[in-house]
Amino acid sequence: MACVADSEPHQAPSPFSIPIFRAIWWASLASNFGGLIQSVGAQWMMTSLSASPQMVALVPAATTLPIMLLSLWAGAVADNRDRRLVMLCCQLFMLIVSALLALFAWAGWVTPWALLAFTFLVGCATAINGPAWQASVGDMVPRAALPHAVSLNSMGFNMARSIGPALGGVIVAVAGAASAFLINAVSYIGLVAVLARWRPERPPQLLPRERMGVAMRAGVRYVAMSPNIQLVLLRSAAFGIGASAVSAMMPLVARDILGGAALTFGALSGAFGIGAVLGALSTGRLRQRYSVETIVRGAAMALAAGTALMAVSDWLFLALFGLLLAGAGWVIALSSFNVSVQMSAPRWVVARAVALYQMIAFGGMAVGAWLFGMLAEDHGVVVALYAAAAVQFVSAVMGYARPLPQAGEENLDLQNRWREPETVVPIEPRSGPVVVTIEYRISAGSVVPFLVAMSERRRIRRRDGAHGWSLLRDLGDPELWVERYHVSTWLDYVRHNSRRTVADMANTEAIHALHVGPNPPVVHRMLERQTGSLPLARSADPREMGDPMTDPTRSS
Repeated sequence: MACVADSEPHQAPSPFSIPIFRAIWWASLASNFGGLIQSVGAQWMMTSLSASPQMVALVPAATTLPIMLLSLWAGAVADNRDRRLVMLCCQLFMLIVSALLALFAWAGWVTPWALLAFTFLVGCATAINGPAWQASVGDMVPRAALPHAVSLNSMGFNMARSIGPALGGVIVAVAGAASAFLINAVSYIGLVAVLARWRPERPPQLLPRERMGVAMRAGVRYVAMSPNIQLVLLRSAAFGIGASAVSAMMPLVARDILGGAALTFGALSGAFGIGAVLGALSTGRLRQRYSVETIVRGAAMALAAGTALMAVSDWLFLALFGLLLAGAGWVIALSSFNVSVQMSAPRWVVARAVALYQMIAFGGMAVGAWLFGMLAEDHGVVVALYAAAAVQFVSAVMGYARPLPQAGEENLDLQNRWREPETVVPIEPRSGPVVVTIEYRISAGSVVPFLVAMSERRRIRRRDGAHGWSLLRDLGDPELWVERYHVSTWLDYVRHNSRRTVADMANTEAIHALHVGPNPPVVHRMLERQTGSLPLARSADPREMGDPMTDPTRSS
């Protein structure tokens, strides 16, 4: 096993020492209890409304599908709006929907599709709330404490999961599903109150907010040009597909394999939650000793073994042991994926990166729940569980070919060194397109390392919003190289340069170290214009013609 040195947990303050994190954690714990009680009520109510295994499996799918559909938009909202207000609105919406579901259940108006519709609405609010909540953790605690804070959030959810489903089973058995739905509605009140009182410090908004479409494309582009995040998304998708069968098949295991009722289902869910709590408690120690890849691979193997044990036995004790393993593997892997994504993205795009991770991971779970539900309907629950265990085993083996990177080694704080240059030609934020060229002088002996450094520069430029990047060599002057790229507007050019991180400085320094000559690289910033499209009377206006501007500085 690959071991890593990690003194971070000893240097960082405990997230519980931070009042706002502590208050939101406890309020979220109460809300999680209510959510899991409602989940038990919804899944068990579906078993009484429909005998179809596919309809039962669609209940958790209706919760996770909105995450796949809405997460990217939600991430753009969280990165460009007040995250506290986003979370507050989502909590209020879920309170109202849960109260309406309780009313419908008491009135006897709930049908299978109505139940799925209410579940889907709660899932939509959860999908919008998720990126804002995940990104807000970094606003509450210092970066060094982020892995611990993420683990504590996972532990809080799974503490509720260890008791909430069993409690939900009792409530459903004694008072009916409508009571479970009402309890969930009440559970949101504490979190609403805490969020209403929180006044986070927000950095000054120096640039206009991005339009939602532009912000979404920027998030996708950043992730697409970040190999570390791409690999996390690939592995989380494979993990999510295999992991989905545990929650999707659990009520069917209770009813069909174990011959139990709501209390049996609650006991199974509770065992899964206890395993998840144990996994969350062990995550910090595991991170100190092992690499992320070793941790995730072991977690996937534990989940595969637990899923297989659910299928192989009609003995309740063995099924509970399997769910302990599955719960531990579930939370260790998902919290490791979450931390890896958050530690691989700067603050300006972190909510969108987390959103894409959630979209991929939970989208895989939604697809997996549907597929394994169909498989259970055609071939039985046992076959579906074996298939899910095999998929999970494959996701673990993938680590040998595509191991996960060790996140957190790069400093992704913004440099904040770049300043918008003065221009001779008057310019506005919407002026564009802007073409930028940078002239370097590179000796013959430095061409190969220069090309290597410029390959990384190309990735950074495209990641931060540039397009049309190219590298040119002058045929008459072999030492002269020209880097060229486009941005749509002057405002986009300012955003592009403001997104440079401390980790990117190494690439800039390597390129400038290869530059020869008494003067620094020469930067040209130009407005691109088409000829013949403007009236002659207006052509003398330099703001329309976009005369070239030259600034012989090292800024780019």
